[in-house]
Amino acid sequence: MKIAVACDHAGYPLKATVLEVVRASGHEALDLGTDSTAPVDYSDYAEKLGAAILAGQVERGILLCGSGVGASIAANKIHGIYAGLCHDTYSAHQGVEHDDMNVLCIGARIIGPEPTREIVSAFLGAHFWGHEPGQERHLRRVTKVRNLEK
Repeated sequence: MKIAVACDHAGYPLKATVLEVVRASGHEALDLGTDSTAPVDYSDYAEKLGAAILAGQVERGILLCGSGVGASIAANKIHGIYAGLCHDTYSAHQGVEHDDMNVLCIGARIIGPEPTREIVSAFLGAHFWGHEPGQERHLRRVTKVRNLEK
């Protein structure tokens, strides 16, 4: 997969770890910035990441800010983006498997590099179950959520 990675200044210290895990997992990373701890707005980077997904440049994204909350809120304002704030591995894989999450949000001021490695790996290793026999309920639920956007 091709994965977009973006962050604001607060997420920047954890971005290198995320890029490392993406690449070590055999995926291609598209680094959308920021490239320093100079203050920037998380919403601008959420928009860049969302646009890359919607344009088909990447399949999924990982977005970092201080708490992960602002990035998650901003990303979820973009039609077609389904972002989840995850600070544990279960949520990271379950969000993809059950809810077709396409953006993982992480708070760089909340968790450190080691939990981030595990969470990113769980996100990257997951796939949506909605099209598998016996798992149709997930597709039904995701379809209802997408209908809310309309």
